[in-house]
Amino acid sequence: MTATICLHGPESTGKSTLGPRLAEALGGIYVEEFGRTWSEAKGLGFTMTDLVAIAKGHMAATRDALNRRPPYVILDTDPLMTAVWADMLFGERDPWFDRFQETADFYLMFDIDLPWVPDGTRMFGTEELRRRFFELSRAELERRGLPYAMIVGHGEERFANAMKAIQDATRAGHLAHAA
Repeated sequence: MTATICLHGPESTGKSTLGPRLAEALGGIYVEEFGRTWSEAKGLGFTMTDLVAIAKGHMAATRDALNRRPPYVILDTDPLMTAVWADMLFGERDPWFDRFQETADFYLMFDIDLPWVPDGTRMFGTEELRRRFFELSRAELERRGLPYAMIVGHGEERFANAMKAIQDATRAGHLAHAA
């Protein structure tokens, strides 16, 4: 059985840095953030239609990874995060996002305790916008009643905290023991 773990939270919180490391440590597959690939190719002028297409692209990549039946799939965000992007950009979301049900088994919610680093695809760098993005991200998980753990710390501490949260989630029954 494959356990899915989604890295969730605002931009510039270390998700893309830790994702591959977590997948390697767990013997799993890492699914890159589809929205980053999209924005690097097409720019940041998102429409709601673009955001739904990004979410569907991420779902396709996730399904592909799951079909390979690894013990773990580590998702660098998912359609729930894209829904939060819609909330940030437009103050609303396409109804498709609320119908989305293919959520991960467990979420790692990344805190905004790391400095914001502009990289050409990031948009919300002020303290106020980062806090709003963080609160909307957490609210999405809580609204849906999804299990998650907060991830804080810098460098190796952040990685260790993520690994401990995964171990704790396994003991709590949120993640099946992957074979």
